Amino acid sequence: MSAEQLAGLSDLFVVAAVLLYVFAMVGFAIELAFGRARPDRIAGRPSDGVAESADQQVTVKEPVAVGAGAGSAGDVVTAAGPLVASGGGPVDPSEPGTGTAMAGKVALGLAWLGWAANLAAIVSRGLAVERWPWGNMYEFVVAISFAAVTAFLFTQLRHSVRFLGPFVMVTAALGLGLAVKVFYTSAGPVVPALDSYWIAIHVTAAIIASGLLTLAGVAGILYLVRGDGMSRLPSRDDLERVAHRAIVFAFPVWTFAVIAGALWADRAWGRYWGWDPKEIWSFITWVAYAAYLHARVTAGWRGRAATIVQLLAFGCLLFNLIGVNVFISGLHSYADV
Repeated sequence: MSAEQLAGLSDLFVVAAVLLYVFAMVGFAIELAFGRARPDRIAGRPSDGVAESADQQVTVKEPVAVGAGAGSAGDVVTAAGPLVASGGGPVDPSEPGTGTAMAGKVALGLAWLGWAANLAAIVSRGLAVERWPWGNMYEFVVAISFAAVTAFLFTQLRHSVRFLGPFVMVTAALGLGLAVKVFYTSAGPVVPALDSYWIAIHVTAAIIASGLLTLAGVAGILYLVRGDGMSRLPSRDDLERVAHRAIVFAFPVWTFAVIAGALWADRAWGRYWGWDPKEIWSFITWVAYAAYLHARVTAGWRGRAATIVQLLAFGCLLFNLIGVNVFISGLHSYADV
């Protein structure tokens, strides 16, 4: 195939990925909207503040079936520990009912198909331009959308995080839509400063870290949105755990990306650090996430306070990835918009 045909094929794959992500979002939303409500507090830990003793129990009011002489079925009783189903067995509050679970499984399959289409768009774009396909904002946003979905899907392989599905899918679909409508750049060569093997090292690390940090940001936003008591959303404990694990993995990758960027700057411009806006905001983002991790380890921050710090860091990340490239001129202004 010619370069033009490959570029056109890449564009079609992007459109296919958007549609599949949207359909997956609908399926995940159905599962979440009609699934079983979950209590806010699990594992004996309060949803906000510093963790307390793990042997504390949480009292949850839930309809249970009662035996003869104890009342009629459906009476509300107060029970400590796990929820009890009408048949007398324990209920896992993290799992939806069987009907909505099917919608979630179909959505998960559609998400994997969208992921494959997103990957095909990146590969075909790279073949068309004969270089690493993240030399401008269009290619960069397509790659970050792919990284965010990758983080979600591979986390799902080990932990049940389908509750994040609607929000990750809409984030990826909006990202690809933004790339096509605002940042689109025709396939072609890059500026001389980007024509280096360092693009495969520095930018790839930044994309991987950004995908994981986007997953953490989605979990953090849901933490603040979730109300007290029973909710279709998972407990704040689960949301905070997902966000923290993603950041713990992403932070060293982002650190490596910043260091690799400094080495590339020395090769391209003869200095490691020049206080370019992109360099400044990359460092600010690093400091913000370092503050989040430091607060958790040394001060024992948990809950809302830690989540707010995490979301402030996520805001720095988004401004660094998009705002600096679009609104601030500098050596890293490759948005082409």
